Amino acid sequence: MQKRTGVVKFGDTPVTLLGKEIKVGDIAPDFTVTTTDLASASLADYKGLIRIISVVPSIDTSVCDMQTRWFNQDASQVDGVVILTISVDLPFALKRYCGANEITNVKTLSDHKDLDFGLKYGFVMEELRLLARGVIVIDRQDIVRYVQYVPQIKDQPDYEKALAAVKECL
Repeated sequence: MQKRTGVVKFGDTPVTLLGKEIKVGDIAPDFTVTTTDLASASLADYKGLIRIISVVPSIDTSVCDMQTRWFNQDASQVDGVVILTISVDLPFALKRYCGANEITNVKTLSDHKDLDFGLKYGFVMEELRLLARGVIVIDRQDIVRYVQYVPQIKDQPDYEKALAAVKECL
């Protein structure tokens, strides 16, 4: 298991990220997560679309909420794109959050069961068993076109760079 320390901070504390670091140009690994209806979902389920993966530590925090709302409202306006928000929140919490906040353009998915996404993409914070904040853009041919591991968990990702990467895939 690969470990990277100091890439991301939680407050003032560097955390250890578990799993392989994903880089631009990599073939996006398939993964299995759980939907809000307790079904399995995978990256392959969205093949043929441009995929934005919005990674958040917990949907119930203010920055994760802002990130999810931004992708739901702004990025969802681009045709041919699916937005997957992934956290280790339980599927029930994700469903409640989406219903309470009218989140309808983003698919919220849970990695709580096996951390399959988090480990394959290098987002698991070992000390907290949460996912680090970040964004990944994957083109229709399963090539990673953009990756951001946000260095400070309390900060938002660079939305404009992620959207620019999406537009380059169109």
